[in-house]
Parts: sequence; structure tokens; C-alpha cells
Amino acid sequence: MTHRVNFAKTAPKAFKALIGFDAAARAGLDPALVELVQIRASQLNRCAYCLHMHTADARKAGESEERLHMVAVWHEATAFFSEKERAALALTEAVTLISGGVPDEVYTRAAGQFGDEELAQLLALIFTINTWNRIAITTAKVPGADERALR
Repeated sequence: MTHRVNFAKTAPKAFKALIGFDAAARAGLDPALVELVQIRASQLNRCAYCLHMHTADARKAGESEERLHMVAVWHEATAFFSEKERAALALTEAVTLISGGVPDEVYTRAAGQFGDEELAQLLALIFTINTWNRIAITTAKVPGADERALR
């Protein structure tokens, strides 16, 4: 494989800014919801590094294996997720796969479950995980090598 840049070391200001944005995005959101959103976006983006990291974080936070296995098929596994979680997962998919825009019905569904401030936080979270996925994929991060402890 071709050498890939270590983004954190070679662009430390951008990296630290993204860490700050990520922390701000999470503020006020249910930690379990945060992990579900990050897992779903990472699945869609095929980011093994982030998927490994966020499933591990979800387990540490007490998430069940059963629900973790159902995230990829949440549309069919309605009994496993609340309406609020399903609205967040639908919005995550629409924003992550944004090529055709975010459908009004998806946005309206999420807006019906989240107040304006919480919805804005959720959107920021979706934006950050998609950015993290792109960094990890582009720089060929290896799953299982969680470098957060090195910061």
C-alpha cells in the first residue's frame, strides 16, 4: 500500500478543530443515540475503523449485542429501536447518502422527534461522523488501532 498521511500529526489544527466540533455536536444528545448514528453512518460509508471503534464504545456504554446486530437492518427491526432512534437513523442515512438531497418526509419525521436545538445537534453529529469516516478511509486507518488514547 502507498504511504498515507497521518492526518492528526500533519494537520493538527484541522484535527483539533474537528475534535472540538465533534464534542460540541454530541452535547445534549443521548449517548446511546450518538453511538447508533455513528455506527449506521460508518456502515454506510464502509468505514471499518470507525465501525470497530463505535461498536466498542457502544458496548462499553452498555448497548446490547442484539441491538448492535440490528443497526444495519433497523428498517425491518422496528421492535429494537424507539421511534426517535428510527427517525435519527433515517436522517443519518439521508444525510450520509445525500446525492439526491434529504427527503422532506425524512426531515419532517426527525423534526417531529427532536426539538430544533436537538435536531441541529443531531445534524452536526451526522456531519462529524461522515467527516471522520472520510478521514479514516482516505488515510487507510486500520480497524482495531484506536488512536484516541494517543491524543
